[in-house]
Amino acid sequence: MILYTIEIMNLTATHINYYIICHRKLWLFANGINMEHTSDMVYDGKLLHETSYPQRNDKYNEIDISASYEGISLFGKIDFYDAKNKIIHETKRSNKVEKANEWQAKFYIWLLALNGIEDVTAILEYPTMRERTTVHLQEPDRVFLGEAIRTIASLVSAERCPARINSPICKSCSYYELCYVEE
Repeated sequence: MILYTIEIMNLTATHINYYIICHRKLWLFANGINMEHTSDMVYDGKLLHETSYPQRNDKYNEIDISASYEGISLFGKIDFYDAKNKIIHETKRSNKVEKANEWQAKFYIWLLALNGIEDVTAILEYPTMRERTTVHLQEPDRVFLGEAIRTIASLVSAERCPARINSPICKSCSYYELCYVEE
């Protein structure tokens, strides 16, 4: 059995998303340093989500879902789920971090599978770009997610924050000023 030095109370799709993008961002977020409230891009994304598909509130259900994996509690909040057709709809601002968006959707599909709901598909929708991407969960994805959960638990329990990644994506990150402050 694997023991972790801290217990992750709520390992969420955000943890998966940040794990794919930047381990430093993941560590900061998981250790209570949240910069999202200062980001205009995050605000724009929330506004886009709320205004892009207003008819969805009448048509689809928002669901909270949880599961346990190797003693770690997993949680997800799916904004739009079409239970009849087993389709998750995720609205995203842009596809700059499409890989992270896809893994976040796969995490939601996996959570549903851990609860006995199989054959779910996700659609990533980019309204400003007028694009859509369909996401499926394959067996290798399930293996990757299991490994990612264990790695995330290890990363966030580390005493030291991982080094910054110096990537072009950093300039649009809500943690940019924190990571690049020079004394």
